[in-house]
Amino acid sequence: MAEIREISPRDGTGVRKTAGVEPFGDTLVRHGRSLVRDRLHTLQVNTGYLCDLQCRHCHLEAGPGREEIMSRETMEAVISFARRFPFQVVDITGGSPELVPGLPFLIEGLAPLAPRLMLRTNLSALDGAARDSLLALCLAHHVALVASFPSTNRSQSDAQRGAGATETAIAVLKRLNAAGYGVEGTGLELNLVSNPVGAFLPVSQESAERKFRIDLLRKWGVAFNRLFTFANVPLGRFRAWLLRTDNYERYLKMLADAFNPSTVERLMCRTLLSVSWDGILYDCDFNLAAGRPSGDRRIHVSDLRELLPPGAPIAVGEYCYACTAGSGFT
Repeated sequence: MAEIREISPRDGTGVRKTAGVEPFGDTLVRHGRSLVRDRLHTLQVNTGYLCDLQCRHCHLEAGPGREEIMSRETMEAVISFARRFPFQVVDITGGSPELVPGLPFLIEGLAPLAPRLMLRTNLSALDGAARDSLLALCLAHHVALVASFPSTNRSQSDAQRGAGATETAIAVLKRLNAAGYGVEGTGLELNLVSNPVGAFLPVSQESAERKFRIDLLRKWGVAFNRLFTFANVPLGRFRAWLLRTDNYERYLKMLADAFNPSTVERLMCRTLLSVSWDGILYDCDFNLAAGRPSGDRRIHVSDLRELLPPGAPIAVGEYCYACTAGSGFT
């Protein structure tokens, strides 16, 4: 059994231990599982914490006031890294990547280096004529769009993202459909991601996708390819909200009780390497949010000479229960 390194996020008073919840590493051992690296095939690039929204569920505490964004120099280092170590998938995320000035340069540099290039969007950051050139670039390179859309219920969605966010998102989805995204036969992929609005688990992905497809088409004439549902991760702004409302321990116990051992072998952190806005490498975007770099060492993307081999341990913490609850975060 590989060594398991357990970590817990700090809340300003030291390391928090949650009453009644078994450490995640112990749960893995009890189920005869270990969380170690497989062969890497996905490079995730977090362009920074700047965002036009302040979503309640955000594990990064992204927002309009954040100044941490990826520089041109770091983008060049990421592109060079992807050229040295070919990946099957490159996943650009944030914050709102669309707000980062160098995003077109990053897309142009990464597009030829991987069979699949993904861009995560909250949709509102794609709104307006100023994003026409970015949309054209995505179309030219067949960039797959992964869009956050919490709920087809306007009041629920606005409660998570802010007043008016749903109306803007629908307008952008219609614009994407008009460009061919999410339309059958175009090859332009538009996937949606839904996170629960509050401190509860998502419904099954299959039933949620069916409902979203019916609702979006009936209400607004919007089409998409696939829907993914994930539990909210108790980090960042969502964790602060849970603590403030005395929901943290209840929510974590809910996640732990929903632990599904069959998800462990398919977790994204086993085949993914995450690069932060400043070029530091992490096992996943959640360890990035927790401030725990890959291998417990701050290694810059330009300094890595070889990838971690299969079997290398992955740092875990109590927030990992969000990735193994129900269908898991795969």
